[in-house]
Amino acid sequence: MIRPADEQPAPLLSVRDLKTHFPVKRGLLRRTVGHVRAVDGVSFDLGHGETLGLVGESGCGKSTVGRSILRLIPATSGQVLYQGNNVFDASSSTMLALRREMQIIFQDPVGSLNPRMRVESIIGEPIKVHGLARGSELDDHVADLLKHVGLTADHGRRYPHEFSGGQRQRIGIARALALKPKLIICDEPVSALDVSIQAQILNLLNDLQQEFGLSYLFIAHNLAVVEHFADRVAVMYLGRIVEIADRDTLYRNPIHPYTKALLSAAPVPDPSRPRNRIMLEGDVPSPIVMIGDDEQRNRTGAAHMRTENGVTFLDREALLDRPPLEPVPNEPGHYVSLPQGVTVD
Repeated sequence: MIRPADEQPAPLLSVRDLKTHFPVKRGLLRRTVGHVRAVDGVSFDLGHGETLGLVGESGCGKSTVGRSILRLIPATSGQVLYQGNNVFDASSSTMLALRREMQIIFQDPVGSLNPRMRVESIIGEPIKVHGLARGSELDDHVADLLKHVGLTADHGRRYPHEFSGGQRQRIGIARALALKPKLIICDEPVSALDVSIQAQILNLLNDLQQEFGLSYLFIAHNLAVVEHFADRVAVMYLGRIVEIADRDTLYRNPIHPYTKALLSAAPVPDPSRPRNRIMLEGDVPSPIVMIGDDEQRNRTGAAHMRTENGVTFLDREALLDRPPLEPVPNEPGHYVSLPQGVTVD
């Protein structure tokens, strides 16, 4: 049953018009001549115990969104509200407390672990920093965390190079769980792993979510993984969300041409099954906007499509027009930013 708006539970995380721009400096005096608009106005909510999949091509800004939320990268503007508290306005002491409830699992299980530290020290360090346990109590806590991710206490005395890629990612997950967070940002946690190991890690994340009531912002580019793991899906293109809906709705009825192109690129097990391919033509537009050239962002996408041999070709220039998200009629929770003049049947 859909609750009235005033009875909807407050989200765990609310992101409002998040922007993260990086300056482009040139010349002898290193003057700022433009900005890389990595994230250019992203908004979404994440509920308690929910998984939101954030998908898009490499370079669309999805990882920058996750790191900006945690203040690992300074945001340019916008709001990130965690349980109603603005993360960007938090003092150092308040932010230290917030970090206990917001953690991240990195994409690279090798680079995210200190090669000079034993696993027990890697997992135990955040616990000691926050003063949650010492001595034998800390050892027991670390052993319990290792058990939860499918490892043993003996593994804690080894170094990261002694483990496989999947085991290293389990260590990263144990470290993220160490402070008993409510929100975990999963920054492509399985993209560097073999397919068989990916399934094991996804099952582990699902089991941990059920046990601890975790909320996930699951960043990925593999739409098949997101389809089986996320509750809702947001599609990013060039720093903005162009479509967001619950999982079943998005995969059944994608509206935005970019979403359709991503879904049409997924392999189909049956070669005789007809496919409506949508191919994106041209290079990915640069996210760099020079000072004084903002109007280049507002080009419309009319008449940038053609069809040949049953395949629709869509010029990427058509996607530069990104109006605000609008609700899709008769589909609650489905929003799309449809470029002017672009329709794909």
